[in-house]
Amino acid sequence: MVTADPARPMRADARRNYERIVAVAKKAFTADGVDVPADDIAKRAGVGAGTLYRHFPTRDKLIEAVYRDEIDGLAQQAFDLLEELPPGKALETWLATHVIYVVEKHGLAMTLKASVDAGSEVFGWCQARLRTASDAIVKAAQEEGVLRADVTGVDILRLGHGVGSAASKGSPEDAERLLAIVLDGLRVR
Repeated sequence: MVTADPARPMRADARRNYERIVAVAKKAFTADGVDVPADDIAKRAGVGAGTLYRHFPTRDKLIEAVYRDEIDGLAQQAFDLLEELPPGKALETWLATHVIYVVEKHGLAMTLKASVDAGSEVFGWCQARLRTASDAIVKAAQEEGVLRADVTGVDILRLGHGVGSAASKGSPEDAERLLAIVLDGLRVR
């Protein structure tokens, strides 16, 4: 789900335009890189250039919105999985989702992350959002008694990124095999 600036409430039509622009920009950035012309994004989204620039006065603001949306979606999956599955299975599924995200969106994620200033409010929000999600899923799995007590949410984020980065350089089977090794090491003995 796209999250616009919460300090700036939007009318329903403006929100739809915002969400459509971010969704189209995400697809365009994935297919063509972040240098795709803004006018092309507006055209693909079915909005005028003025509408795009009203929401995103600079390319950086559009990149930040796409990055924030990507991270928000990944984090939200942790909470959704906790509602749908037992905590241990939710953690395994979310870690696998994280690995798949890194493998499939490695180029886009690296480009977006490189384009967002590490000291920016957006980057800080994204870090906090992922840490909150990983902490919640780790705590639930530990309370269930299936995850080692010394594992932290940050550990899970680093492991997911590490396995995904390693697997993106190998075969699809590498991701599954590496993930199985990691999950085995995380379980309570």
